[in-house]
Amino acid sequence: MEVDGRVALVTGAGTRIGRAIALALGQAGMRVGVHYMGSEKGARQTADEIIAVGSEARTLPGDLTDPATAPRLVEHTAKVFGSLDVLVNSAAVLLRTPVGEVLVEDWDAMFALNLRAPFFLCQAAARVMRDRGGVIVNIADLAAFETWRGYIPHSITKAGIVQMTRGLAHALAPKIRVNAIAPGAVLLPEGTTQDQAEKLIATTPLGRIGSPDDVAQAVLYLLSADYVTGETIIVDGGRHVRY
Repeated sequence: MEVDGRVALVTGAGTRIGRAIALALGQAGMRVGVHYMGSEKGARQTADEIIAVGSEARTLPGDLTDPATAPRLVEHTAKVFGSLDVLVNSAAVLLRTPVGEVLVEDWDAMFALNLRAPFFLCQAAARVMRDRGGVIVNIADLAAFETWRGYIPHSITKAGIVQMTRGLAHALAPKIRVNAIAPGAVLLPEGTTQDQAEKLIATTPLGRIGSPDDVAQAVLYLLSADYVTGETIIVDGGRHVRY
């Protein structure tokens, strides 16, 4: 895909990985819908930075735990920019939920945002992209492939993203390519101690913590990789091959 002038919608683009992806797409010349829910200030900063490099951006609020939001967000993006070529599903929540302490409301909240919303965003985007084609990139997590005993519901949602990506890639081919990225330690959670950070570095084959920009570069690759669909690229410095 030639990205210059194309339209992308990035969910959760006001902070963290979503913000880095939106900025990278804007710097590549794309017009970007910057979705946010609670990070309005960050979304506005993201949009301003994209505009500053000569691209177009609009902030788009929406609570993706509301089932009605996904189709409205896609339709609004297509109306504002005149089309939609790329969807990046980045919005997600990570909650520590040890077995024995999992609450139904936490389970429902994670599944609503992490898995249900991306599926219905993909479904709505496919309707818009049907004639001219497009690319969907879902952000999964290394937890989809490892056992994180304190984050089992989260891990299930991300494993679901991987399988959803495979299924949609088959269903939407050949017009629409669907891939995913599973980041590892590219951003440390708040409260991470120096000892914990050093342990992560020591157990990562590449010997360093990654950055959101590493994920953004993988997204740009998937936009240009015209013969790749149904794949999940793990961006983790090699942690998944350390055993």
